Amino acid sequence: MNQAVNYKEYAEQLDTQLRKGFLVYCVLLICSRGDVYSSDIIKKLYAASLVVVEGTIYPLLSRLQRDGMLSHSWKESPQGPPRKYYRLTADGKMVLDELRKTNRQLQLTLNSIERHTDG
Repeated sequence: MNQAVNYKEYAEQLDTQLRKGFLVYCVLLICSRGDVYSSDIIKKLYAASLVVVEGTIYPLLSRLQRDGMLSHSWKESPQGPPRKYYRLTADGKMVLDELRKTNRQLQLTLNSIERHTDG
């Protein structure tokens, strides 16, 4: 690699790319368990050590809805105005099933490479 490359910045860029795809997978997993409020999605991600801010999650939820992966419904809230709850659509379930397969295969591949790599 070129000596002028900032290794930390390079690794951070790769990390950002990996997290984007991983975040979609995690959101689909969370929404596959039934209706879920956006703040609860953030809490579940945080509980799993994946820190996400509202400025990231809301555009993602909108995109997943626009792409047909999620649907929503409004439910009354005792704390104020109605809340928007998300759920996986049939198409979202099919995509999640494929992502599960891909994730398992990637994990097997990674484990194999790590076992057979010196250093």
